[in-house]
Amino acid sequence: MDNQKQPDLEIVRKFFSERDRLARRLDIKLLKVAPGEAVARMDVREHHLNAADIVHGGAVFSLADFAFAVASNSHGNTALAVNVSITFMNAARADGSLTAHAREISRSSRLGHYEVLINDDRQVPIARFNGTVWFKSQPLPLPQQPPP
Repeated sequence: MDNQKQPDLEIVRKFFSERDRLARRLDIKLLKVAPGEAVARMDVREHHLNAADIVHGGAVFSLADFAFAVASNSHGNTALAVNVSITFMNAARADGSLTAHAREISRSSRLGHYEVLINDDRQVPIARFNGTVWFKSQPLPLPQQPPP
């Protein structure tokens, strides 16, 4: 894994933005990709709300999981979640947007640990997500990178 060349991060961004069908369905936008890091935003819409008219926990989890997936796959090897947890700190309002900031905490040849912080557009903390991935030996199936 360590001898694999870092993929073009614009290709990684485009790959996840176009191919993650649930993220597209939930209107999640990928704002930033860096090695071991990702930022994603979801503008809250009617279909994100639960019966109590607050953002559904599943929508918040999906936003965090998407940022986690991008950050953990950003090195080029296929990364699969093996354990995740989320702690909800505040209810998310039915207006505005939510932003998930995922960052790598540690990484070995087989396991990676990530933290995702989700805030609303007023910087109120909504949730904290922690995840562990297992890195497969296969590279992420990215389209060919352009020649240098």
